[in-house]
Amino acid sequence: MSGHVAGGMTIQPAALEDLDAIEALEAAAFTGDRLSRRSLRSFVKAEHRPLIVARFGATVAGYALISKRRDGRTARIYSLAVDPAQGRRGVGRALLQGCERYARAHGCDALRLEVRYDNAAAIALYEKMGYRDFGRHERYYEDGATALRFEKRLAAGNEASPTGGR
Repeated sequence: MSGHVAGGMTIQPAALEDLDAIEALEAAAFTGDRLSRRSLRSFVKAEHRPLIVARFGATVAGYALISKRRDGRTARIYSLAVDPAQGRRGVGRALLQGCERYARAHGCDALRLEVRYDNAAAIALYEKMGYRDFGRHERYYEDGATALRFEKRLAAGNEASPTGGR
């Protein structure tokens, strides 16, 4: 799963050489509920390659971690982080599209995620990309914040996303 996106960005499976950059993104993007370096390393090394990165040249601009049960039909975006210095360049959108391609390639017909109730920018992007709010988890995050649950149904072979700029 590797592809070029407009503006010189590429989306591809993470490599061990990306681990420092991914760990730095994790620290920059999240104040709590961070994944450990050990966990990130195991995801990078996993056979099914569930951790993807967005990069501009050699610079990792963001990452997404996807989870899926062996015979499940729904995948989940477990974590998605964008380097604040790379904001407004379409990194989040490209990572979401990469997650959707991954889910389809692994036989899924839906993709789910959780997002903090107060993350307005992420919520706006998810809604623009066709994700629909279907519930909430109270006290989901380490600090007690609520998570909103979103889902997108994935049409087989349909890579198109709703129109609208980021």
